Amino acid sequence: MASTSGYLLLSFVSCYFALLAAGQMTHPSEVTALQAIRRKLKDPLRNLRNWKKNDPCVSHWIGVNCDFYPSDGFLHVKELRLLNKNLSGILAPELGQLSHMEILDFMWNNISGSIPKEIGNITSLQLLLLSGNQISGPLPDELGFLPNLTKFQLDLNYISGPLPKSFANLPSVKHFHMNNNSISGQIPPELSALPLLIHFLLDNNNLSGYLPPELSKMPSLKILQLDNNNFGMSEIPASYGNMSKLLKLSLRNCNLQGTVPDLSGIPGLLYLDLSQNQLTGSIPPSKLSVSITTIDLSNNTINGSIPSSFSGLPRLQNLSLQNNLLSGFIPSTIWKNMTFSKDAKLKLDFQNNLLSDISGSLDPPSNVTILLQGNPVCARGNQLNISRFCGPGNEEEAPEIPSNSNNSCPPQACPVSNNFQYVPESCFCAAPLGVGLRLRSPSISDFVPYRGQFEVYITSNLHLELYQLSIDSFQWQKGPRLRMYLKIFPQYSNDSSTFNISEIQRITDIFAKFSIPSNDTFGPYDLLNFTLLGPYSNVFLPPLKTGLSKGAVAGIVLGSISCAITLILAITLVFWKKLSLPRYQPKVSKDQSISKIPVKMEGVKGFGFKELEMATSSFSIATQVGHGGYGNVYKGILTDGTVVAIKRAQQGSLQGAEFYTEIELLSRLHHRNLVSLVGYCNEEGEQMLVYEFMPNGSLHDHLSAKFRETLSFERRLNIALGAAKGILYLHTEADPPVIHRDIKANNILLDSKFTAKVSDFGISKLAPVTDTKGFETADMLTAVKGTPGYLDPEYLLTHRLTEKSDVYSIGIVFLELLTGMRPISHGRNIVHEVNAACQSGLMFSIIDRNMGPYPSECIKRFMALALKCSQDKTDARPTMLEVVRELENLVSELPESDTFQLELNASSSGISGSATSSVYVKKSPYVSTDFPGSDLVSGVIPTIRPR
Repeated sequence: MASTSGYLLLSFVSCYFALLAAGQMTHPSEVTALQAIRRKLKDPLRNLRNWKKNDPCVSHWIGVNCDFYPSDGFLHVKELRLLNKNLSGILAPELGQLSHMEILDFMWNNISGSIPKEIGNITSLQLLLLSGNQISGPLPDELGFLPNLTKFQLDLNYISGPLPKSFANLPSVKHFHMNNNSISGQIPPELSALPLLIHFLLDNNNLSGYLPPELSKMPSLKILQLDNNNFGMSEIPASYGNMSKLLKLSLRNCNLQGTVPDLSGIPGLLYLDLSQNQLTGSIPPSKLSVSITTIDLSNNTINGSIPSSFSGLPRLQNLSLQNNLLSGFIPSTIWKNMTFSKDAKLKLDFQNNLLSDISGSLDPPSNVTILLQGNPVCARGNQLNISRFCGPGNEEEAPEIPSNSNNSCPPQACPVSNNFQYVPESCFCAAPLGVGLRLRSPSISDFVPYRGQFEVYITSNLHLELYQLSIDSFQWQKGPRLRMYLKIFPQYSNDSSTFNISEIQRITDIFAKFSIPSNDTFGPYDLLNFTLLGPYSNVFLPPLKTGLSKGAVAGIVLGSISCAITLILAITLVFWKKLSLPRYQPKVSKDQSISKIPVKMEGVKGFGFKELEMATSSFSIATQVGHGGYGNVYKGILTDGTVVAIKRAQQGSLQGAEFYTEIELLSRLHHRNLVSLVGYCNEEGEQMLVYEFMPNGSLHDHLSAKFRETLSFERRLNIALGAAKGILYLHTEADPPVIHRDIKANNILLDSKFTAKVSDFGISKLAPVTDTKGFETADMLTAVKGTPGYLDPEYLLTHRLTEKSDVYSIGIVFLELLTGMRPISHGRNIVHEVNAACQSGLMFSIIDRNMGPYPSECIKRFMALALKCSQDKTDARPTMLEVVRELENLVSELPESDTFQLELNASSSGISGSATSSVYVKKSPYVSTDFPGSDLVSGVIPTIRPR
């Protein structure tokens, strides 16, 4: 047998070298490095579960892209992209062993610790992307010796210490994004030697010292953004007026003094912000670039008059000079030569100066806003006919993108429940790919006039048609930065209304590799997330793309054939040797469980496959009561007569560890308003969860008239209270707390007494940890999952999951209870429809007519609560505790059964036409307000009743 073992060993060794020669093996040191990297990262979502395999490139490790290098005959890691995977832990020094890596992307995770100096060994590195983590400590000097680095993106971390002078040795770097950290000390003048740098963003740090005049020598610099630092009464170097390529100069709140420099020598300047400093003197009379969109010199001590050079700037959107010492005339010619497009606007803010008169008449077009409050000229407001400009200036809300839905399209032709939507301006129904972007330093103040230009910019670089892009929403953030959510639709085709995998890979690769060239108007962008819903929900990004040459592929085939022949010969020899030996093989029962549950969990029973098969008559179609993303649901009767609901997973839907993790989580959740887990089955390749059976089905069934019995208002209110209590338990009393993530009418089940019970925790998330004062210590950044129509819009946009995401979803359920409407119907959103009706005084016209009589005051307060829960902004929504309190108040205030009814006519109820509605009338013992209510929780706050 020794000779046989030796022959086998020789066979495997020869096989290894055959494959090695073919180039199919990943370099051993890189395999070891990746395993070390994985061990030091924490991954609650199990994104890295495949990293246990021995050969990452061949085994398709998620996030690892490789290429074949003929120089040594190995596969090497080319890209390590783990964007937005909810990873924590630290970065391993072993990253430095990935010597051929070009892209290192760990953006938007929760990684802490410091940046390993060993990354400086990766001379091939082109993109170093670590934005949006919790990385701390100083910047290693070794990072200054990366000859191919083009994008250096470390913003939104906790990096401290000085900027290393070694960074002046980065000959290829174009993007230097380190804003929103704690970097301190002097900006090294040596950085002026960077020949290709175009974006220098260091705003929101602790920089001090002086502004180096040498920065004006950067030959390619387009954006210099250093807001919110402290340059210790430094002056703005006059040499900055000679930066011929500069597009944006932003030095807001930098503790600068001296005068405003003459910047007329910058021919393409688009954006100037020198606000919130201590600048003195007058504004230079020289004319700025005719392309400029924004001039902000507010909150200084600038004196003199407003120069006439501010006239004749055709692209100007915002001129802010408020809170200075400007005197003399208010110019009335700034807009005279401007041709305003439909959406273009101009804002002139001259508030709180010493302006005493006007030059000519002040009669601007409707596109122009003038603010003059706090000037002596306002004392003569009526005399000069300018009183309308002397009131308080209101901050403008971010404009709302109009809906692209085409109401002329045939109803119900587009299955919106699976994230299919009508392509804008057509009735072609398709599933879009969602992309979250942020323009980190745009050179405009108002996006609306540039929307069309932006759409052309994106689609041309993605090689798409213009109709394939829809800007779903946008929002200005501090910086200012512009966050937006894009929907990209497949090309019109009769054959398919979805993207194929290769097209998804192509589009996402362009965004993720920052292959879209920088635009002067829109500046650099951040990739925040990809949203893959509906038919794309199982697509993993980024996909593996192992670059093998044709020669390598041929070598792999030949090596594999050689290996196969060798192994066949070896195995034949082994069997021939063993033929005469006695053998004993223990019999394995078919009924034996594939894997036993690793820990005993109280109250959860392990069922055999045959037991559940018998309970459901061999999973007969007659016993099937539902179907979901997990699989089919069957009604079963156990041998002891207990009626249960059995969720039978689709084959291979969960790995064994995942399955037991779900069971372990569910076993700890016990509440009268949660569906209880009875047991599980993990045999014969089957994974099943056994729950208590809910004879009255789901809330969705009743609202869609599947059951004949209608729900009264009292029953609806109690269902709402029960569901809210279940969710409150998940948020505050479950150990650990849980965010459900998929609250909807289908997941609220009703027992024999119509007690509401929340179900389906298949995509639940553990909630962020809270400190001792009850505040969240961190948001949860995660891939978007849930049901369209119920999804929190902020979660959809930012991927930041909080308990308020569940509050939004339950608010949609409340609106369903009140109106009987679906969350999305014929392209219309329930929140928009209800808001429009309430604001028009027609609230009672949309109340579900199947509800029967109802008390009008309770309806008003319930509607106010529902709309408050479904606010777009997270901070505007109540907590689940406040929701439960208000619902308990409403239940306690329901009229007695003998309360008389009153017919309410259309004029008093706001119902259009001649429709009437029966309502109960009773004097409420609590203080209430007209709709919408001013407070969600009334003055009397009862103790939450025991569950």
